[in-house]
Amino acid sequence: MKLETLQKMEGLILQKSIIAKIRDLINYKNLEPGDKLPSERMLSEKFGVTRSNIREAIQKLEFYGILKSIPQSGTFVANIGVIAINGMIEDILRLEDPDFKSLVETRILLELKTVRLAALRRTDDDLEKMKASLDAYTKKVLEGKDAVQEDLLFHLAIAKASGNSTMNTFMLIITPGIITNFEKYHVCDKDLATKGIQEHQAIYDAIKQQDPKLAKQKMKEHFSVLYQYCYNV
Repeated sequence: MKLETLQKMEGLILQKSIIAKIRDLINYKNLEPGDKLPSERMLSEKFGVTRSNIREAIQKLEFYGILKSIPQSGTFVANIGVIAINGMIEDILRLEDPDFKSLVETRILLELKTVRLAALRRTDDDLEKMKASLDAYTKKVLEGKDAVQEDLLFHLAIAKASGNSTMNTFMLIITPGIITNFEKYHVCDKDLATKGIQEHQAIYDAIKQQDPKLAKQKMKEHFSVLYQYCYNV
């Protein structure tokens, strides 16, 4: 096992341990929704970890809406009820890093929605950003260079053009995992990357024409090879 993978696993185990201790603190110290948590310094001393470890765990619980930090005031338990908080934390503790297949399936589901919305809602500024990403992708592919990041920038531009901030956020969340797995499994070989130029152009053209049905169809065609590939990994 690579050192970086081992360190990542150790970091995840430590974070889950801190989250479990925060849950116990809420339960056994009778902290009610809306109550303030002890400071990062106090928690780090109590749990025997660094303040940065505490901060990362708090940020994760903030992301899921369990805690809320208010500048100059501190961190508070969300007003959603202790039973709901316990259930949500249990789910978080069971979460594992998504595998490649899960990432691909999630990406496809999201993008078939975002591309349709982008065709309906896109602005001229959105089109310019998509075109810039498409041109950057094309240039790298034709030069024989890795264009995974430029590929995803094009798709992120489509997500932004959808006008749906939640879908855009989900795309941003799964993008690092997608980049890592694409590089790990060598998904974007030269032939697929070259084919991707025409497929990206077709998607862009459909969005520019504001044809949601065509845009969705072109995105489906673009993902057909990737979807088949993920089941052979």
